[in-house]
Amino acid sequence: MIHTDLLICGAGPAGLCAAIEAGAAGANVLVLERGHAPGGQLVKQTHMFFGSEKQYASYRGFDISDILLAQMKEMPNIKLVCNTTVLAAYSDDGIWTAEIAGQTPNDKPRYEKILPKAVIVATGASEKPLLFPGNDLPGVYGAGAVQTLMNQYGIKPASRVVMLGAGNIGLIVSYQLMQAGVDVLAVCDAAPHIGGYLVHASKLARMGVPIMTSHSVKRAEGDGKLDRVTLWELDENWQGIAGTEKVFAADALCVAVGLSPLSELLWQAGAEMLYVPALGGYVPYRDENLRTTIPSIFVAGDVAGVEEASSAMVTGRLAGLGAAQYLGYDVIALEAKKEDCLGQLQSLRHGHGGRILEGIQQASL
Repeated sequence: MIHTDLLICGAGPAGLCAAIEAGAAGANVLVLERGHAPGGQLVKQTHMFFGSEKQYASYRGFDISDILLAQMKEMPNIKLVCNTTVLAAYSDDGIWTAEIAGQTPNDKPRYEKILPKAVIVATGASEKPLLFPGNDLPGVYGAGAVQTLMNQYGIKPASRVVMLGAGNIGLIVSYQLMQAGVDVLAVCDAAPHIGGYLVHASKLARMGVPIMTSHSVKRAEGDGKLDRVTLWELDENWQGIAGTEKVFAADALCVAVGLSPLSELLWQAGAEMLYVPALGGYVPYRDENLRTTIPSIFVAGDVAGVEEASSAMVTGRLAGLGAAQYLGYDVIALEAKKEDCLGQLQSLRHGHGGRILEGIQQASL
């Protein structure tokens, strides 16, 4: 049995920031990450961040990851273990279980029981799929998978790509594809307006990439792999309009239609949940400290509601401070930091409009 003050599930931007704040307050922290390296989405984000200096504006994602890891390594009371999957949360006795991979391919994984005094769930989100004929063909990717191939592993995923989704992920990955020498044939979105920041859309427009709103994919086709994509225009009821089809010879179709919070551990632990479409799906009720209906469990990052990486980092800090207070560390010193984090969140969310704010309010205790 492993005993720790604080267990953090996930070492992405939210989990790393939570560990830094809780560790700085004096808590013994165990961070478990299922990937082979920490950083989460940061390690494949090559664009410069917006926001303020506190959210590392003008730094690229992989640089921010290095900064956070360097800060964390200075604290001997924080332990990070990668290649580890948190499997279950048991609400009756507060035990959590995890599978830790072996150090070599021949080593068998081992299972551990963990008894933390508090937990921060920072498991992030997964890409939403989309149903259409041919969506199971090789060459149909989630945009995040393409970003991982390019920016993390240096693999050119395709030569000619159609991007489905004009939110920030679709726009940013399209630009990164072009930087990698890939021809982006079109970006389409079912909504009548672009969902991402105009600064990202403007980059594509200047490079001659058509951004087709009120369009979606009709079908994907190919003999054993993707060869062509048919798009068509949508009417006001989001139905395809016959006769508006446009066919693109493409060897990849990237689907960037949103993310869903990875909230399975919260369901297992018995936290009360609420469906909020603006936040990506089911999210936990929580207070301003990001504490759920289970007093010892906090949330941070996209599992609390899908936003930007900058917001994930700030919610991570807020959850780390809240968990430290719950564990009995200096309330007065931490309270000022919490107020600063809340102010940063308000500023960041203002840029996303009332939709996100409405979702946050609905999910509050």
